[in-house]
Amino acid sequence: MTGSAAPDVRRPSAAPPTSGVVPPGTASAGGAAGAGPPTPGAEPLALDRAAQDLLFRAARTADAFTDEPVTDAQVTAIHGLVRYGPTALNGQPLRILLLRSAAARARLLPHVSGGNRAKTAAAPLVAVLAADVDFHERLPELFPHRPRARDWLGDRAERAAQARFNATLQIGYLVVGVRAAGLAAGPMAGFDAAGVQREFFPDGRHEVLLLMNIGRPGPDARRDRLPRLHAREVITTL
Repeated sequence: MTGSAAPDVRRPSAAPPTSGVVPPGTASAGGAAGAGPPTPGAEPLALDRAAQDLLFRAARTADAFTDEPVTDAQVTAIHGLVRYGPTALNGQPLRILLLRSAAARARLLPHVSGGNRAKTAAAPLVAVLAADVDFHERLPELFPHRPRARDWLGDRAERAAQARFNATLQIGYLVVGVRAAGLAAGPMAGFDAAGVQREFFPDGRHEVLLLMNIGRPGPDARRDRLPRLHAREVITTL
């Protein structure tokens, strides 16, 4: 993100808590809710344990899926969440190409590495994730309080770097959004990006970043959880 302006993220108005959300300051089970900062011993996360597990702890990258289709309604609902994730200048450069038909899948598979080909052929839905290098054309609409923001990104190389960075950030939001729908995501970098780009984005304005298989995880779809670094190994406070 640039230091010139903060992302323009509009937050919805406050609403009564729904299931899956623990209001900040609420004590653990059996305790009383309080206003203001969380009390000592209060649950530090606003999401309840089930929602935390769905999005993070119990979620895995899936290698196999059931035959249950991923509907357009599910895809729209997922995007309805992830579009609120911040990007620099509110640019939102991620573009998603969904491959549903057998013909479209057949165009993709020759460009996919051998280890990823079978699971990609069988996945209910495959998304080609790309960065729109000309995302700046939408800035007058998406960043209206800075009318000249589009002019800041006249240099294509700089703009492409911005597009790749922010689209990759959005892919992270997309993984969590897929999990929020009760589905699993299988992001893959094992493919010929240049070949996929020529096949599906010959216009030259999109850079392919990742492929993602999406669906309901099938039996033996996940490997055992691999180790994760502890906070003390990652976080430094000065």
